Amino acid sequence: MKILILLIPIWIFAAPLLSAPVDVTPQPPSADPVLPTEKGPIFQISSDKDALPPGVAELKVVHHQDLNKKILISLIVASTLLAGILLFSSCFWIYRLKTLKKSAEQGDKKAEPVKGLSWGPIMAKFPSLKAVGKKGLVAVIEYQSLVAATDNFNEKNAIGEGRLGCVYKAQFHDNVQAAVKRTYGGEQDAEKEFENEVDLLSKFQHQNIISLLGYCIHGDAQFLVYEMMQNGSLEFQLHGPPRGSALSWHLRMKIALDVARGLEYLHERCNPPVIHRDIKSSNVLLDSNFNAKLSDFGLAIAGWNLSKSNVKVSGTLGYVAPEYLLDGKLTDKSDVYAFGIILLELLLGRRPVEKLEGAQCQSIVTWAMPQLTDRSKLPNIVDPVIRNGMDLKHLYQVAAVAVLCVQPEPSYRPLIIDVLHSFIPLVPIDLGGSLRVADSSISISA
Repeated sequence: MKILILLIPIWIFAAPLLSAPVDVTPQPPSADPVLPTEKGPIFQISSDKDALPPGVAELKVVHHQDLNKKILISLIVASTLLAGILLFSSCFWIYRLKTLKKSAEQGDKKAEPVKGLSWGPIMAKFPSLKAVGKKGLVAVIEYQSLVAATDNFNEKNAIGEGRLGCVYKAQFHDNVQAAVKRTYGGEQDAEKEFENEVDLLSKFQHQNIISLLGYCIHGDAQFLVYEMMQNGSLEFQLHGPPRGSALSWHLRMKIALDVARGLEYLHERCNPPVIHRDIKSSNVLLDSNFNAKLSDFGLAIAGWNLSKSNVKVSGTLGYVAPEYLLDGKLTDKSDVYAFGIILLELLLGRRPVEKLEGAQCQSIVTWAMPQLTDRSKLPNIVDPVIRNGMDLKHLYQVAAVAVLCVQPEPSYRPLIIDVLHSFIPLVPIDLGGSLRVADSSISISA
């Protein structure tokens, strides 16, 4: 449209010249005594008597040539102007597009830590929450709302404790519950992990990844608001007061399948792929139906091109893969190793690291590996809670997967997608797998 507007004056200027006929018959002058007054075509000479004087005929030919030259010059000038305008317009639009693209990239970079989650669904689910604003597309929740919902962060509402802070149960109006994690800034690592978690969780959408409902920054304190997970962490269910009593064999296989699905989403379907770096039973949360979801993404890293020089070794003792701990080599197989440790916890009911006499410790891998590969000993080391309620054939299959996952050599460990496919047939249909319970015997002889 702008180009057309620029071209209108040119066409107006050139129109009279372009519309002029090449063969023009001028009107005979009335006042010039030199020129004849006979009517007729310029070049029509019927006889010697009627012939025009030589000088007059020559004058008319010169006039005709001048007119053609003017038309030609006008066409050249108009074409040159048109080409110049088109060239200028093209350069202008290319420059403008590059400028807009650069500005958009800078804007996306600034808003990157807090984009991806729509505030609309959150308001629909939590109508009583007050949002004082939105940074990007993540809700910024009013601090006073969190104070009221947690009874001023009363200790009786504390439901967990992490590396950098405490988690509280929050009761909003309309009986809506959520979990609020409070951390204190001041340290560069704490602030970086907070931003990293907001960034990643705001982008993820998966049934086995914890949902971020919003965040708040108040003074030195930082708050993350999650969906409520009524059954706490897998660590609490296995090693806390319940001692695994609520987790049957099929529920444990379902939890393993859920964790594998969450990791498969991070490794295979995120772009770039994401390494969690802190997979452990305390970061596997269970809802009211024992659906497992991965949480705590403060240490997560996106991408595979990682080395000891640019990645600080982080994680939890007992879950960190040996190549990452010793050489700083971090890959998706590091998460697979941690998954193998969780699998051993589900099978054996033991902690990843058990304290021995004095200051000595023993890892679950060191203790269990010789017995996991011996079918005669394996049933005797299984958690007593599930010992009489499992299929022996399935036990051997799960133990084989666990052994592969905790191999010292990363290349020997399976991809998480292969682990996922191996668990689907072990989980009943009503729990998200493909197993028909009637097809599986649920008792063994010790």
